[in-house]
Amino acid sequence: MGMDDWTTSHQRVLAQREAEGWMFLIEAARDLRTTGAIAPSGNALARALTDPVRTQASRPLAVLEVGAGTGPVTRALIPHLSGGSRLDIVEANPRFAAQLRRLVTTHPDLADVPGRVSVHEMFVEQLDTDQRYDVIVSGLPLTNFAPDQVERIMARYMDLLHPGGTLTYFAYVGTRRARALTASRVEARRHAAVDEVMAAYQRAYATGRWTVWANLPPAHVWHLRRPLVPADSPEQRLAGARR
Repeated sequence: MGMDDWTTSHQRVLAQREAEGWMFLIEAARDLRTTGAIAPSGNALARALTDPVRTQASRPLAVLEVGAGTGPVTRALIPHLSGGSRLDIVEANPRFAAQLRRLVTTHPDLADVPGRVSVHEMFVEQLDTDQRYDVIVSGLPLTNFAPDQVERIMARYMDLLHPGGTLTYFAYVGTRRARALTASRVEARRHAAVDEVMAAYQRAYATGRWTVWANLPPAHVWHLRRPLVPADSPEQRLAGARR
């Protein structure tokens, strides 16, 4: 690729990211509770979220991405889907879902493998499938939801994982402290209750946590692993973590 071609390609990428940033901002203004942020995930956060896929890219994987937004993590996932792999994307926002369908139909890595990536416009609780996944990548703004909804989503994630499979998700740094200072008491209690739900899952299943400072805002990335031993069910481990 010549310098002129590289410059044109680079300008195209920058224009695309700027357009997606504006789209994300507009959707956040419509409903910050479900959009969850005012900017798409940056490259460093996308890389941390997709690490379990990259480290297993030598074998076919079943991957689920939930809450993909405008697709920054999707674009990080697609190049690492080896032959025989599949990616299901769940996105409830209709405008984001349409953007993701365009991404899938135009991505050069998918030109010769139609059907490898599917977009499902729905909530993950509504996903009706017998498929079990090696990796689930969650972009949902869990701290914006009600505690019982977070419990349902997390239980669904664990049910959709193969034994030994990995759930990877992020949480922005400092949100609980910020809301304790600025939000109503009801909102602060809701956020604290969500933190308690997530802490129980972290105690039961976490294999690691990393802080991505090169993101706006900075974020913690968690990896949770479903146990390999069938007798040690997710329900049993979670009950033990809550004692």
